[in-house]
Amino acid sequence: MTARGLEGVVAGTTQLSSIIDGVLTYRGINIDDLAEHASYEEVVHLLFFGRLPTRAELDDLRRQLSALRPLPEGLMTLLRTVPRDAVPMDTLRTAVSALGFYEEHPNDTSREVSVEKALRLVAQVPTIVAALERLRRGQEPVPPPEGTDTAHAFLLMLKGTAPDEVEVDAMNKILVLHADHEFNASTFAARVTAATLADMHAAVTAAVAALKGPLHGGANAAVMAALQEIGDLDGVEPYVLEKLARKERIMGFGHRVYKQGDPRAKWLREMSRRLAERSGEPKWYEMSVRMDEVMQREKGLFPNVDFYAATVYHYLGIPKDLMTPVFATSRISGWTAHILEQYGDNRLIRPRADYTGPTSQAWVPIDQRG
Repeated sequence: MTARGLEGVVAGTTQLSSIIDGVLTYRGINIDDLAEHASYEEVVHLLFFGRLPTRAELDDLRRQLSALRPLPEGLMTLLRTVPRDAVPMDTLRTAVSALGFYEEHPNDTSREVSVEKALRLVAQVPTIVAALERLRRGQEPVPPPEGTDTAHAFLLMLKGTAPDEVEVDAMNKILVLHADHEFNASTFAARVTAATLADMHAAVTAAVAALKGPLHGGANAAVMAALQEIGDLDGVEPYVLEKLARKERIMGFGHRVYKQGDPRAKWLREMSRRLAERSGEPKWYEMSVRMDEVMQREKGLFPNVDFYAATVYHYLGIPKDLMTPVFATSRISGWTAHILEQYGDNRLIRPRADYTGPTSQAWVPIDQRG
């Protein structure tokens, strides 16, 4: 039997992340433990090398990523030529592809060279996202700071001012929670591309393209747009009920795999609450909680990772159309880890299809076709 959207189909094996009985793990470590204790750099090491780093290894990885963050001058020139009204995900897709021009061994898929490429991408994608946002605002990009973690460096490059501890903690948790998620659409696109032995930048470009879609990474922006359309707390329940009556989809709820709730959502809800308290603008968090309550009551649907992520991003000063590129600043670690895994034990991914079109049709000469 054919499964639409490959729902429930096991398409391969991985040692990177698992979703079993509603529990998400990276390399066997529960996401709750990682969200509470881990830095993003520890998660990168875990995904790439199969274990948590020692203190010395972590310090070395931080130094490597810090040194790799600056972009090639040619790529900065490219970013400066992008129209200011360009869709940020389109700019990111083009920039990731263009980064491949600057690789010394672009088509080498060996483990050693591929790890070097992966680390460069993990370091440089946040720099690209911050730079493209500042350029489209008419501001100069902020050079990557030295000696800081990814969360701090990204917010500094984005805003131009040093973030505080609460903002850095929120950004770090976003990076940890979004780093990997088994065979999601963008990761599978990356693995399918890597399985042809295309270069790493080609595979990541395919992943970015898949992430752009509103049914995948684009859902967070749709959630924030809905909250802004509603406008205030009293408007939430009528909005939801009207949408449900018209059988329209409400973004940020339900998940193909998680039937009893996304384990990442509770961490994002708490981050949204903390940021709301200090923002002087708590209504976005309060509206989210009300919508969550109504959706559970009316449909039995729980929020997924995108729902509370929307308000977290908003409180961090990230505009709606930059939310999905910021998602990519985290997921780049998972994409590249999956590409490394695919290269290491490769077989071309070539599924079959059930043909549902007409059969036994006769050829008709062109002058006899009506």
